[in-house]
Amino acid sequence: MKEGNQRIVSAFAPAGIGNVSAGFDCLGLALERPGDIVSIGNGSRPGAELVEIQGDAGELPRETENNIAGRVVQNMLTALRRKDALAIRLKKGMPMKSGLGSSAASAVAAALAANAFLGDPFSKEALLPFALEGERLACGSPHYDNVAASLFGGIVLIRPDDPCEIISLSYPKALYFAILHPDVQIATRDARAVLPDRVSRDVAVMQSSHLAAFIHALREDDWELIGRSMVDFIAEPVRKALLPYFDRIKNASLAAGACGFGISGSGPAMFALCRGRSAAESTASAMGAECSARDLRYETFVSRINPKGAEIIEEG
Repeated sequence: MKEGNQRIVSAFAPAGIGNVSAGFDCLGLALERPGDIVSIGNGSRPGAELVEIQGDAGELPRETENNIAGRVVQNMLTALRRKDALAIRLKKGMPMKSGLGSSAASAVAAALAANAFLGDPFSKEALLPFALEGERLACGSPHYDNVAASLFGGIVLIRPDDPCEIISLSYPKALYFAILHPDVQIATRDARAVLPDRVSRDVAVMQSSHLAAFIHALREDDWELIGRSMVDFIAEPVRKALLPYFDRIKNASLAAGACGFGISGSGPAMFALCRGRSAAESTASAMGAECSARDLRYETFVSRINPKGAEIIEEG
């Protein structure tokens, strides 16, 4: 898009679900919505400059070096040894501290938009480290599950070796998610603080076997096994205490027909994995009813998996 002589490139990066219960810090998936949009245009001085943020209620840093999008774009310019003048505009399309990968979406959208504006000097795969550094700025450490899912789409398995390997997983076409976002904020740093420093051998074995079974069940469209293996022995037992009415909402979801239920990332968003849109809509209604009965403000939505991940939505 052009405004006068101004060239603008905009990218959209979707929200996602991290961990997906069975795969703590190594499984992630992209949702159709919501998401963030970052637009890159010609700036007034060399380097990256954050000129506008919308939709954050004034909560995000306005200084370029302290903002996720600004840091990502400046790191890309530094890596390329370029002094282009780039103006950055960030439009938040999702709540922050929601457990839906808000910081990851900002980082990914910034990386993709800047790359396209600069003539695609990096492959999509090569953008991952830049987006991860943006996530580190927001959360204290990079989280591959959120960033990789938002960037590449689908369901991804992360093998955290050196270099890290991102593996795209098969999944049933009928897979839907009912998402509940209660009116509560939980910072990723705080949610990680309650995690155990170590887990027992028995827990490690059980979690590994459930993760393997979950991946197999997705590939085989084995819905019963999907539900049985979607269990979190590491994070959910301690994090659910941070979430109001967690057990009630989980029980209502399963009673409404969900195959499985869990905490999205670090929370407070919760998700139910469902077979088909109708089941997801019924489950979302059941989750909302539990919140309404206890005067807890919330929003719900239904989504399929976003197979494309981040994408350029305007260029010219």
